[in-house]
Amino acid sequence: MRLFDSHAHYNDERFDEYPGGAAGALKDSFDSGICGILCAGTNPENTLECIALAESDPRIWASAGMHPGDSRHIARGNEQAVLDRIRELLSHPRVCAIGEIGLDYHYGGEDKEQQKLFFDSQLSMAEECGLPVIVHDREAHGDTFDIIRVHPNVIGVMHSFSGSAESAAELVKMGWYISFSGPVTYKNAHNLRRAAAIVPDDRILVETDAPYLPPVPHRGKINLSMYMEHTAMVVADARGAQIDLFCNQTVENTARLFGLTL
Repeated sequence: MRLFDSHAHYNDERFDEYPGGAAGALKDSFDSGICGILCAGTNPENTLECIALAESDPRIWASAGMHPGDSRHIARGNEQAVLDRIRELLSHPRVCAIGEIGLDYHYGGEDKEQQKLFFDSQLSMAEECGLPVIVHDREAHGDTFDIIRVHPNVIGVMHSFSGSAESAAELVKMGWYISFSGPVTYKNAHNLRRAAAIVPDDRILVETDAPYLPPVPHRGKINLSMYMEHTAMVVADARGAQIDLFCNQTVENTARLFGLTL
């Protein structure tokens, strides 16, 4: 089964628990048939770790960005320096997108304005640089969509999609891509499977968000790119699609969005 993991974090310290560490996890996944992995940065420091992984293997790419969970730790007045550092990282030849960026109100969102500032600024950066974005939206759908609408020339992917079929349709109308991860396999994820069923063939991706969000039957384990086959099978079934054709389509979509030659 040929698949591209469009969003993972193989620089995460949780992979220290896996036999052989991140290198072992990557080897096992590539040996299983995974053809590519995008390692998503969440701040300038770990973006460098993602770039190092991408430099070590031509099947790995990196993205650079400031995650909303990381932006809350930036002292007032230091925002522009961080944004300038992200812009510098975008010039690396293995960086193919700006991300992981967005909004996350799960923990109360006391820092909403700080999150919005970084999100809006990085969308502007994407337009200036001509790069796609990778967006994190957790319990912040309204504000996320409002800010995206201000940047109609920016195209990206809503990673680990958690919204409704209606939200997915709205994103598609704006030219965006939708990526599904492990939660679409969970027993009660009926709304996610309905959303997966309506995304056009040329706008759908799959991912792991490894080491997080493992699919059924691997819940409770460290997630790996090779487990993505379970996500792909559930999504293909929801769409009434033949699994190999569906997988090839998602690889093609990933390459198109990020401008990759596979």
